[in-house]
Amino acid sequence: MSAPQESYIRWENDRLILLDQTRLPQEKHFLALDSVEGVFEAIQKLRVRGAPAIGVAAAYGLVIGVREAPEASFDAFYNHLLKQKEFLAASRPTAVNLFWALDRLERKALSLRERPVREIKQALLQEARAIQDEDRAMTEAIGRHGLSLLQDGMGVLTHCNTGKLATAGIGTAVAPIYLAKAQGMKIRVFADETRPLLQGARLTAWELMDAGIDVTLITDSMAAVVMRRGWVDLVIVGADRIARNGDVANKIGTYGLALLAKAHGIPFYVAAPSSTIDLETATGDEIVIEERDPDEVRTCYGCRIAPAGVSVYNPAFDVTPHELVAGIITEKGMIRPPYSKTLPHLLER
Repeated sequence: MSAPQESYIRWENDRLILLDQTRLPQEKHFLALDSVEGVFEAIQKLRVRGAPAIGVAAAYGLVIGVREAPEASFDAFYNHLLKQKEFLAASRPTAVNLFWALDRLERKALSLRERPVREIKQALLQEARAIQDEDRAMTEAIGRHGLSLLQDGMGVLTHCNTGKLATAGIGTAVAPIYLAKAQGMKIRVFADETRPLLQGARLTAWELMDAGIDVTLITDSMAAVVMRRGWVDLVIVGADRIARNGDVANKIGTYGLALLAKAHGIPFYVAAPSSTIDLETATGDEIVIEERDPDEVRTCYGCRIAPAGVSVYNPAFDVTPHELVAGIITEKGMIRPPYSKTLPHLLER
């Protein structure tokens, strides 16, 4: 049984339509983007976020970026495409889906280099749409594979936002929860607020309540107590990049959750599309971690909550060692250790 879907990212009237997640939960406001600069800003400022959704947005952003590319020759068009691709790639350095989507459109263009440039531009739009359609199907598949982990009455803890707001479909880590609800299961979700940008509080809590799912919001520092009380049977999080050995880069705070889960004997799972797996990155030590504006920590909704000028360390992600990950749920199935062997095998399917 499929879960109801409402897309928060779509292509309409030659523009990219995005729900501006920075305005949630106060306002449900959609952006209509028709410039590559607008797409860059939306990705960088987290108006669209979540690895799969970033990939979809980047693909459409490149389509917009090559609209005015010269059509006299393929080489002139391709040089323009590379500049737009490089520009968009600088918006978020950690999310591998961003680069995966841009690389896919570049390969599509190269495969059609003998065709008229006008046809290539149209083909790139079709490729971006294919990425979006595949993402929808991928989230359903992740949900089906993850559903086997759930039983009626379970408590599931999640971090950041990994639902419909983060993908073109029903999400990654919460996709099994949507399908469980569609089958009549009652699952109680504990959503970490996810400091400093509060994606769990602003987005996950809003999204799950909107879907009629039982969700309890907790601060990040409450996770240990909730686990100790026996309210959590399972932890499922998403991923922005997965190294060849199974190390997982995800929203800051994920590593701490994995340690807490291990201390309390709770299985810790990661749900992500296979496109998030980066076999070129051997271990998590090689993953570039984005550091963001210190004022994201010093302030909250425009109000200063720390001394002006105080030093701040603000990494957007952390890396969870593969030893702490019980399994990785992908659209191709559940992957178990040893990841250095099972992840490459997965991508060969």
